[in-house]
Amino acid sequence: MDEAKTSDSAAAAVAPAQPFQAPALDSTGLVAAASGNDTRPNIDVILDVPVTLSLEVGRAQMSVGRLLRLTQGSVVELDRGAGEPLDVLVNGTLVAHGEIVIVNDRFGIRLTDVVPPGKRVGTNG
Repeated sequence: MDEAKTSDSAAAAVAPAQPFQAPALDSTGLVAAASGNDTRPNIDVILDVPVTLSLEVGRAQMSVGRLLRLTQGSVVELDRGAGEPLDVLVNGTLVAHGEIVIVNDRFGIRLTDVVPPGKRVGTNG
């Protein structure tokens, strides 16, 4: 019986729960800096988020039958001409175009054009 009184009085001593208040977002949807007049977004919280960067040379469509007949040495014609820029995608969204370069015996890409943020459209699905 005494145990019940102890738990009831402990529950009464806890401050009432405050309602949840979402952080203020600026027009970009990012949390604005907490300092007075500074409304620049604080992107430090996302700098370590991993993303997948991929380069697309071109695309081709074919039937399943033709796909199954591909063997070592088969050639698949792509929808781009030789020398055209590659697409640079981040998590499936086109963000830039570039050209292949060699850096210390490894392939790299030199960005030739960056897509403005407002015009970036995902290519998945």
